[in-house]
Amino acid sequence: MKDKTIPLQLVVLAPGHFHAALVQQEMYPGVDSIVQVYAPEGPEVQEYLRLVTGFNNRQHSPTRWVEQVYTGPGYLEKMVAGAPGRVVVIAGNNQLKSTYIRRSIAAGMHVLGDKPMAINAADFDSLKLAFEDARKNKVLLYDIMTERYNIMNILQQELLLRPEVFGVLEKGSLAAPAVVKKSVHHFRKTVAGKGLIRPAWYMDVAQQGEGIVDVTTHLVDLIQWTCFPGQVIDYHKDIKMVTARRWPTGMTLQQYEAITGEQHFPDYLRKDLDKDSVLQVYANGSFDYSIRGIHAQVAVSWAYEALEGGGDTHFSRIRGTKAALEIRQDAAQQYRPALYIVPVDDTPAYEKQLQEQVTLLADKYPGIQLKKVQEGWEVMIPDVYKPGHEALFSRVMKKYLAYIQAGHMPEWEVAGMLAKYYTTTQALALAKKSAP
Repeated sequence: MKDKTIPLQLVVLAPGHFHAALVQQEMYPGVDSIVQVYAPEGPEVQEYLRLVTGFNNRQHSPTRWVEQVYTGPGYLEKMVAGAPGRVVVIAGNNQLKSTYIRRSIAAGMHVLGDKPMAINAADFDSLKLAFEDARKNKVLLYDIMTERYNIMNILQQELLLRPEVFGVLEKGSLAAPAVVKKSVHHFRKTVAGKGLIRPAWYMDVAQQGEGIVDVTTHLVDLIQWTCFPGQVIDYHKDIKMVTARRWPTGMTLQQYEAITGEQHFPDYLRKDLDKDSVLQVYANGSFDYSIRGIHAQVAVSWAYEALEGGGDTHFSRIRGTKAALEIRQDAAQQYRPALYIVPVDDTPAYEKQLQEQVTLLADKYPGIQLKKVQEGWEVMIPDVYKPGHEALFSRVMKKYLAYIQAGHMPEWEVAGMLAKYYTTTQALALAKKSAP
């Protein structure tokens, strides 16, 4: 393990996704301000550098990153030839990610990988070997699970762990799952105040991965983290896939150009054009599965662009014997995420227990309170706990750096990553097998 008195060196490898820059929104104690960047020449690395420059030049709490950039042939070989003990951030082309991870770990580097770290069964097999190699080389492999730091998800877990409020987790069924997680996303969006330019390959599921193995990584992770916190999930016996399906989002050339800047579909996408030359991107998927006998349903869909005033949305329902805990974010709430407690029996006795538990919870999160609504109770959460999605990346980095400093990760973290990617890649396999 690297000497703790020497600052950790950050390395960024082929940053094809804007998440590579978001982990650099702030400086970290014990981390060198000099960042080594290895990438092929092109617009992707330039977009990454533009974002980091923006963090350095912002008026409030500017960062001080100094980027040492190598672009050109042999960028991967040049990176792995460097000193071991560095921390490499990998966020980009998912087709290459398993190779990048394995090579980095073999070179004695810690790896912080953007999701998904596996987009098919072969990648999952590679990921299993990567964790074995990481243990042998005494380095840590971790993925960027920002949604664990979203206050809505934090409070949903807190309430689930209070039997006076939630009861115990229902088992559910295929017709009525105990846990439902759904999210809607958009290809065209704004990041750090500017229109996001996506790389051309982002619409190629062979390189980016299908939707059923991409954003679903977050949703499956939240199911494990919320319902079984700190517990080791054994994917061999705890996960059972039930049903799965996938479907495409259509994208015209004009829409494709607006988000990539490219005026023509590349050759590798021509196979995905329909008879009207509309690109069919398999960005959508849903699946039902059981985890330790609890029936769960996961779904993700991608539209081209949000309706005015809208954005990415998240829905979550977890059913207990006393209440369901729901996170809703849709047009009915003006796309404002909100957390609800929907009691099975909203009696005066239940209300008394609920008020007592939320008062106790407010000791940990001052300012939260309850508001009576038609279907139950809304948890009112002060804005101070809602920094926005982009701000959550630094929280993941801080947790990861703490693990590196400690020299190990909890067993449940590694087991959870394996269980999560087993679930998503098995869902893809089943969806393809079930397709007409």
